[in-house]
Amino acid sequence: MAKEPPSRSLTLLLLLSATVFLSLPAVISAIGVNYGTLGNLPPPTQVANFIKTQTTIDSVKIFDVNPDILRAFAGTGISVVVTVPNGDIPALANGLQARRWVSANILPFNPQTIIKYISVGNEILLSGDNNMINNLLPAMMNLNNALVRAGVKDVKVTTAHSLNIIAYDLTGAPSTGRFRPGWDKGILAPILAYHRRTKSPFMVNPYPFFGFDPKNVNFAIFRSPYKAVRDPFTRKVYTNMFDALMDSTYSAMKALGYGDVNIVVGETGWPSACDQPWCSPANAAWFNLNIIKRAQGQGTPLMPKRRFETYIFGLFNEEGKPGPTAERNWGLFRADFSPVYDVGLLKNKQGGGGRPALPAPSTAGGKWCVARSEATDKQLQDNINWVCGQGGVDCKPIQAGGSCFNPSSVRTHASFVMNAYFQSHGRTDGTCDFSGTGMVVGNNPSNGACKF
Repeated sequence: MAKEPPSRSLTLLLLLSATVFLSLPAVISAIGVNYGTLGNLPPPTQVANFIKTQTTIDSVKIFDVNPDILRAFAGTGISVVVTVPNGDIPALANGLQARRWVSANILPFNPQTIIKYISVGNEILLSGDNNMINNLLPAMMNLNNALVRAGVKDVKVTTAHSLNIIAYDLTGAPSTGRFRPGWDKGILAPILAYHRRTKSPFMVNPYPFFGFDPKNVNFAIFRSPYKAVRDPFTRKVYTNMFDALMDSTYSAMKALGYGDVNIVVGETGWPSACDQPWCSPANAAWFNLNIIKRAQGQGTPLMPKRRFETYIFGLFNEEGKPGPTAERNWGLFRADFSPVYDVGLLKNKQGGGGRPALPAPSTAGGKWCVARSEATDKQLQDNINWVCGQGGVDCKPIQAGGSCFNPSSVRTHASFVMNAYFQSHGRTDGTCDFSGTGMVVGNNPSNGACKF
C-alpha cells in the first residue's frame, strides 16, 4: 500500500444522507479480496474452502506466485491474481526468461486454477528504482507474448499502480487530474497503449485512508454528514473521496487519449483499528459497503454506471505485518475466520440476511458505549440506520412496544444500539467511535426494563 496525495480543497457543500448508501441490493454480487499471508494464518487449503463454501467472494489477489495457494484454489471456480515479485522484473525484460517464468509459475496450474491476471510487480513507479521502472513494460510485454506462445489466452498481464502517479494541482478538481510529468508520456502512455492493444486492465490502488482531511473523515468513508466538493470545471458534485480519486485517474487517462481502457481497483479498504479515532469496525464496514456498491456498477460522476472490478484489502488481519497498528487491521476476517465486521459477503444459509451470528451483548468489565452530548440528532439517526441495517444488531427493543422504546428519543435509541454494537464487536474504544459521536463510559446506562 502506498500513501495517496493530500486531500483536495474545493468548494464545500453538504449533500445527501447516509441512508442513500445503505440501499444495497438484496443479493450482493461477488467481489475480490487481497489475500496476504503475514501472520499465523490458516493454511491455503482451509482458506480456499472457506471462501468457496462460506462467502460470495469469487476472486483473490495474492502478492506472489505461491504454489501452495495456487494448488489450493484449483477446481474451486475462484479466480486468482498472481504477482511477479518486484525484484524479478529486470530479468523478465529478457524474452527467454519470461517464457521460463510462465512455464514455471503459470502452466503447471492453468487451467485447473483460474489465473485471471498477472500483476507485474506492485506500485513500481513509487519505488523510484529506475532499473525496475525502465524494464516494467518490456517485462509485461514479454510475459504476455510468453502466454500467447504457450496457448494461454485467458490470462491478462497488468501491473498495479499507487495513485502517486497522479499530479494534483492547486485546484484539485478531479477533471484536471493528470499523470505526473515525466511519467505521463514517457511511461504511462505506452503502458496504456499496451493495455488497449491486449485488452488488459489498468490497475490502480486508490486508498482514501492515505491523505484524507482529518476534519472531513466522513467524506473519506462515505458517511453523512460530510463536506461535499464540487468540481468547478464540470460542476460535478463529489460526495466521497473515492469517487474523486477514481475520476482523477480517469481524467489523466483521458488526457492521454486512453479513457476507454478498463480500470480495475487492485487494492482499497479501511482499517478497523489504528492509532487514531477514525479507525473502527463501523467505519471500515461503511467504507467497504460503498466500495461494493461501486463494484456493482454505481459508478462515479465522470463514469456513471461503470463497473469496477475491485479487490478489497484485505482478507485477513495480518498480525505478522510490521509498522503501525493500522497495518495489522485491514482484514474482513480474523485468523479463525470470524468476521471483524460484516459487509454481506458471507453466504446466507439460514435466510437471515447474510450476517454472521454475533454473541449476545456482554457488560462484563463495566464498559458501555453511549451517544456524546454534542452529537446531533441527524448524526445519531444515521448511527441507528447503520447499526440496525448492517451492524448485525437486534433493534427490536427500540421499536414500539420494545423494552427500550421509552423514553422515545433519537438519543436514547441511538445509545442503546451503539452499545449493542460495541458489546458484540469486541468492546474496544474504536467500536464506540461512530465518527466521533460515541464515547465509552463506566456507568451502566440501563433504565428499568431497558438493559444495556
